[in-house]
Amino acid sequence: MPLKRTGGIGRERKIAMLYRELGCTGRNVGVVGLGCEHMDRKPYEQVKETIHTAMEGGVNLLDIFMPGREVRENIAKAIAGCRGDVMIQAHIGATDVGQQYDISRDLPTVRRYFEDCLRIFGGYIDFGMLFFIDSEDDYKAVFQTGFIEYAQKLKERGDIGHIGFSSHNPVTAWRVVETGLVETMMFSINPAFDMYPAGKDVLNFFDEGIQAGLFRDPKRAALYSLCEQKGVGVTVMKALGAGKLLSPEHTPFTEPMTVTQCVHYALSRPAVASVLVGCQSSAEVKNALRYLTATDRERDFAPFLTASGRDFQGSCVYCNHCQPCPAEIDIAAVHRYLDIAKLDEGNIPPSIRSHYHSMGNNGSQCVACGSCENRCPFRVPITNNMREAERIFRQG
Repeated sequence: MPLKRTGGIGRERKIAMLYRELGCTGRNVGVVGLGCEHMDRKPYEQVKETIHTAMEGGVNLLDIFMPGREVRENIAKAIAGCRGDVMIQAHIGATDVGQQYDISRDLPTVRRYFEDCLRIFGGYIDFGMLFFIDSEDDYKAVFQTGFIEYAQKLKERGDIGHIGFSSHNPVTAWRVVETGLVETMMFSINPAFDMYPAGKDVLNFFDEGIQAGLFRDPKRAALYSLCEQKGVGVTVMKALGAGKLLSPEHTPFTEPMTVTQCVHYALSRPAVASVLVGCQSSAEVKNALRYLTATDRERDFAPFLTASGRDFQGSCVYCNHCQPCPAEIDIAAVHRYLDIAKLDEGNIPPSIRSHYHSMGNNGSQCVACGSCENRCPFRVPITNNMREAERIFRQG
């Protein structure tokens, strides 16, 4: 989908952005988005150059969780004249009381900060995100108080287009998705985090690290499938693990990943529409946008999972090493739909059933040649799964 331009930048794009629909919002977002956190306390000219480089590359989604007025105003100034070309994801409950980033559930404080954000960005925010719902206390403070009603009123008034939330905890995030009140989720996704136990604070990864291969958390994978099932679109933060996955000294794997591999891993998860890469310079944006022209080999993340131990054995990670299929089946797509359907076989969403049946070739075309299983690094029983997909989606 081409990006409609309304002026303000002036230079032609040289890279064709890929776009995905964000859940059931009806909004199409670039697969690479821009996380603006690192622009805080940077001079305006640097902010402007970074954002313009992103927009020239087709980026049309900016995440602005930072509560500081200066950085918000710098970003707003940088997109002046082309506000219609970008969507803003801003956070309800992000504050900087006492000059420190903070999470507030105090409604007068929440209103003051978010309505100042609305003022700065012209009276409209595309995605109003319920900020940082990680714990039971966070959940209660948002969904058992007037906080959620405030967000709903913002949407009713047309101040925000959609209600979403941000989280790092798959157990709490599952509860939020099940409320049926949110349309999008911003979640921390990368190969290391997806092996971190659900009961532990994933943000501790930045301090203590992890030993890859010790565990694989099925709750996180199930959460992504639940979002696909419910039509909740996912945007991704922490795809690079705060840079640790790129560092030879700090990576939990045997060697560092590349930005392209991290982006591709996140985009391969169900329901994910956009990976918001944190950038503070034009050069960093260009590096992130290299994903769009990368080869399959450059995008390949499977070696990091196979090297991490046997935890992924038997489970499809949507890496496409099984291809090509002589029957031209998109094997990864069939597995994605199958994983979603198995969450509740008695209540498969009509959209998922329709997606499966609309595939040019699905599980019914499998000829059980076994060539895919010979290539799969995770020993997935693909032939059996094709039969199971056909059984599940044909019944009813």
